[in-house]
Amino acid sequence: MPPEHALLVIDMKGYSQIPEMHMAPTRARLDDIVSTLFTQSGISDVSTPEDAVKDRGDGAIYVLHARHTARLVDPFLANLSRALEQHARTRLADEPKLMLRASVHVGPLEPPAHRGDAVNDACRLIDSEPAYQAMAAAADHGLPLAAVVSDPVFRRAVRAGRTPTLQPHHFLPATARVNGKPEFEETCWVFVPGLVTAVIKPYLSGKAVEPGQGDRTARQRDANFDAGPAERGTSVRLRGRASGNARLIQVGRDYIVGSDRTRPQEPSE
Repeated sequence: MPPEHALLVIDMKGYSQIPEMHMAPTRARLDDIVSTLFTQSGISDVSTPEDAVKDRGDGAIYVLHARHTARLVDPFLANLSRALEQHARTRLADEPKLMLRASVHVGPLEPPAHRGDAVNDACRLIDSEPAYQAMAAAADHGLPLAAVVSDPVFRRAVRAGRTPTLQPHHFLPATARVNGKPEFEETCWVFVPGLVTAVIKPYLSGKAVEPGQGDRTARQRDANFDAGPAERGTSVRLRGRASGNARLIQVGRDYIVGSDRTRPQEPSE
C-alpha cells in the first residue's frame, strides 16, 4: 500500500471576475496567508520547491504528511476563516475580497510521482454540489470560507476526538456529487466556520431563506468562532511573499507533478 498523505485543496470564489491586473497580487496574498497559517496551526515542515509550482488558476493543492490531517481541520480551518475576515477588514479599496472553498482529504499516493485517486477525490470534493452550496451559505451570511471534509478525515480526526475545539455536531453530513462525474459519489461533511449546521442545512436541501428573514437564530454565529484571535490565543500575522502562481505544493518531503486535470466550469456567482 502506498504511503498516505493529507490533502488540502483551496479554490477562490469569483477569481475569473477579478481584473487581470489584480490576479497575480491576489494569488500572492492568498499564498502568504496560507503559508503563515500552516506555521501558526502547528504544521511546521512546509516546503515549496520551485519545480513543484503548478498553476491551477484560482486555487492550489497542498500535499502534507498524514500526521497533519487533524490539524488541517482544527485549528487550520478556523484560523483560515479569521485570517480571511481580517484581510477583508484591512484590504485596500481596489483589492478583491478573498472567499474560499476548501476540502480536506487523506489517502494513499503512489511514489515517486505521488499520483493517486486521493488527489482526484480531494479535487472533486471541492467541486461538489455541497461545497458550492456551503459557499452560498457562507456568502449570504458574510463569511469567507466553506469547507468540505471527506468521510475518512471526519472519522479519523473529528469523530476520533483529535480536533480539540470541533465536535461532530459542528459538521453536517452530505453526499458529494460532481456534474459530469457520475462515478463519483462520496459521503462528506460540511463545515462553515461561524455558522451552526441548522443554518447550512437548508442550502444543502435547496430550501435556503434570505438572511434576515424568519427566525433570527438562523443567522447565529457558532460561539466557538465568535471570539477573535486574541480571545482564542491565536494571533493571525500575515507575511509578504512575492508569488503570482497558484500551486500544487508539497508539504513535507514529497510533491505531486503531472498535467492539469480537466475542471468543470464554476457556477455563476
